[in-house]
Amino acid sequence: MDRMDHTHAPILEALDRYHERGELAFTPPGHKQARGADPLARKVLGDAVYLSDVLASGGLDDHRTSGNVLLRAERLMADAVHAEHTFFSTCGSSLSVKAAMLSVAHPHQKLLVGRDAHKSVVSGLILSGIEPVWVDPQWDTKLNLAHPPSAEAFEEAFEREPDARGALVTSPTPYGACAELSAIARICHARSVPLIVDEAWGAHLPFHEQLPSWAMDAGADVCVTSIHKMGSGLEQGSVFHLQGDLIDPQVLKSRADLLGTTSPSVIIWAGLDGWRRQMMTQGNRLMDDVLRLASHVRAEIERIPGLHVNDRTDFTGPGKAADFDPLPVIIDIQALGTTGYRAADWLRERRSTDMHLIDHRRIGAQLTHADSRATTAPLLDALKDLANHSEELAGAPVVDVPAGQDMRLEQTCLPRDAYFGDTEDVPLEEAVGRVAAEMITPYPPGIPAALPGERLTEPVLRYLRTGLDAGMNIPDPADPGLKTVRVTANRS
Repeated sequence: MDRMDHTHAPILEALDRYHERGELAFTPPGHKQARGADPLARKVLGDAVYLSDVLASGGLDDHRTSGNVLLRAERLMADAVHAEHTFFSTCGSSLSVKAAMLSVAHPHQKLLVGRDAHKSVVSGLILSGIEPVWVDPQWDTKLNLAHPPSAEAFEEAFEREPDARGALVTSPTPYGACAELSAIARICHARSVPLIVDEAWGAHLPFHEQLPSWAMDAGADVCVTSIHKMGSGLEQGSVFHLQGDLIDPQVLKSRADLLGTTSPSVIIWAGLDGWRRQMMTQGNRLMDDVLRLASHVRAEIERIPGLHVNDRTDFTGPGKAADFDPLPVIIDIQALGTTGYRAADWLRERRSTDMHLIDHRRIGAQLTHADSRATTAPLLDALKDLANHSEELAGAPVVDVPAGQDMRLEQTCLPRDAYFGDTEDVPLEEAVGRVAAEMITPYPPGIPAALPGERLTEPVLRYLRTGLDAGMNIPDPADPGLKTVRVTANRS
């Protein structure tokens, strides 16, 4: 195949031509190039947003899409990351991972899934009726967090459930911990079944040799990537990539069409297209810069009393992750005598600094190629200020985090059956032993502590209750205050 010219950005170029032609549209969107938009919205958002919000078919391209604008952009993206096929999504990786799951397994068929999966995976299980075979993460008793499941755990799960149609693993985790992707892919392929990798946090991985191996190079069949997380895409901008012959690309595209919008955002497409061009023309240099910056930031935070940056030694090794991405800067603050929830609130209120990942003892500062000393210097100042005001943070409610297996709940039925079956709301204290009919998900990072079909236990409910009291965000249950829990009406 001829070498592709990555200086081109088909969607951006088509949008530029649309503007140059001054086309007069009698089609959606109804704001008609900003003319009908609310004045305050125009003032806050700027007209550029509305001017680029055009119809995909019959606007950016003709009504037959004969210009193949999207197809050419997707082919360039696939070439950039060594995939055979790439598909753009304007509904985030939440849609992409569901499409991948539905391409691998059908209702009531089994799929191996790491139990540290994002809530979007659980949503896919509910919608599809796929039976999950949970693969347990590796619990770190010292750090009180889960690392990705080991390759051996996937091997054992396949031995228990040889009719499983494939496997799904999350890597990197929001903490930057990476799974043994090559080994897991080999285990799947020895059985002629595909591996799906939810690599939402790994958009940057293909573009620098010092970063962990990314899913396509590690042999995965499908990889889902959120370009808006670690790349330059806009929110909801996601891509999913395919290689090999274990999944028909037309099936994968059809599953995505089944779930996706028929009104895709050209603005989000343009962000994906521009990011690929940026990475292929400047990516290695940009990654060089941010890796040096991350090393500097990590060293400086380590010098702040009461703060410790989780590093490769903390996250990798026997019983831990296989590799480590240094750009999610995860800061352990337990020595300050407070929680990540209270520290994050303090930083937002007092220093106008928003942290990303927040848990009972950590806060996370996500660095990307967009950061520089100009952004990290104020971050370091804010963290020093946080440490200097530790007395204001003391006395935070204690989160009772269960250890290891106490975090795991028994799956009694399909998530779909529990979610769509007869339910009732019971007081939290009466929910022990009942089967959950809803997801209960601390957010971020969005990994359900309990999901439909799992039998609730006192340690997990206590964890959620004490977490909520400490400032944990739990947005998805019917009662976000957890005075009641939705459970199946069947008590068995």
